[in-house]
Amino acid sequence: MKFSYKAVGRDGANISATIDAADATEAMDNLRRQGIFVSEIAQASEAAVKASDPTKGKVSGGKRLKHLVNFTRQIAVLVSSGTPLVQALTALERQAMDKQWRGVLERIRTLVEEGASLSAAMEQFPQYFDPICRSLVSAGESSGQLEPMLDRLAKLVRKQLQIRTAISGAMVYPILLIFIAIGVMVVMLTFVLPRFAGLFQTLDTPLPPTTKIVMWMSDTARGYWWAILLGLGAAGAALKFWLASPAGKIAFDQFSVKAPIFGSIVRSFATARIARLIGVQIDSHVPLLEALALTKSATQNSLYAQLIANAEDAATRGQPISVAFADSPLINTSVAEALRSGEQTGQVASLLLNIADFLDEENDTTVRSLTSIIEPIILIILGVIVGFLAISMFLPLFDLTSAVQGGGG
Repeated sequence: MKFSYKAVGRDGANISATIDAADATEAMDNLRRQGIFVSEIAQASEAAVKASDPTKGKVSGGKRLKHLVNFTRQIAVLVSSGTPLVQALTALERQAMDKQWRGVLERIRTLVEEGASLSAAMEQFPQYFDPICRSLVSAGESSGQLEPMLDRLAKLVRKQLQIRTAISGAMVYPILLIFIAIGVMVVMLTFVLPRFAGLFQTLDTPLPPTTKIVMWMSDTARGYWWAILLGLGAAGAALKFWLASPAGKIAFDQFSVKAPIFGSIVRSFATARIARLIGVQIDSHVPLLEALALTKSATQNSLYAQLIANAEDAATRGQPISVAFADSPLINTSVAEALRSGEQTGQVASLLLNIADFLDEENDTTVRSLTSIIEPIILIILGVIVGFLAISMFLPLFDLTSAVQGGGG
């Protein structure tokens, strides 16, 4: 339950914010222990929480990763240079340009000043700091190795951002071509082809089947454009609702890993991500079961989440996790064998990280090669569509010309 309150802080500044608690008494006790003296408190509605707390809004994946990369890298550099943690957070807060992110840094800095650990402060903002991020920071704090842990976390997040940027950048041009193709078809059907309709009526000659089809498409697009838009909107909403359901998500996950060509790429990216997450956590001395549980929570594909759950069961029974991976078609056989060798030699973490690096390099090459093939295919399809429309429009004119020349002869 959320409560909005007005209070006075230790430094005498007025505070207006929200807090999670079972009831108002517990909320006041928690604030009092932090040195905050409450003057007004009341249960807050969701609308009031979002309006009063800019740090609670939704964050896109790319924006979150960019903030996290800058945060981890700068904190790691400042802490390693001997800067106190609170002072480092203050410096980052001053540099932040985004209002929402600046508010997050301010809250974290305030909580750390009041005695909370950095991982505990980060836990208040799960939309920015996922469980794996918080677990690594917590492990660094408990072992007294916060500086190298922050540096390791910065490398992990930076790698995730690089992969996301590479995929997004590779898909920009194909998506642009698709939109151009759709735009050309719309212009042809709604503006160009209707001009030929009057010409065909004046000619009073039989139209070829392809021309009839194209004219019917043009008439339908101009006369029922509103129905087409409504139908597309309804189909999109239904698809989104279905994908949000458990059955739809499982069906989509199964299709994504089994689709021709793209399925192998999806499996390779998922394997690389899982290997890197587990490897970094084990290398950071996070217990294996906890590392598997955190990786499962960070895995979006339900099939891979179930695979990691099977690995958890195997580890609980005292078996190596390679047993679960070896029997799954989701993991390449060579990867499973390499993991088994790493377990036998006690080099699981380093081996998983090497596998992730190799797969990421291979995936980057595959995506670039695939997009270089897709681009000309889209151009060819666009040319075929435009050519079909143009030929369909000029065929009656060709037929009329042939008829006139034949009659004249």
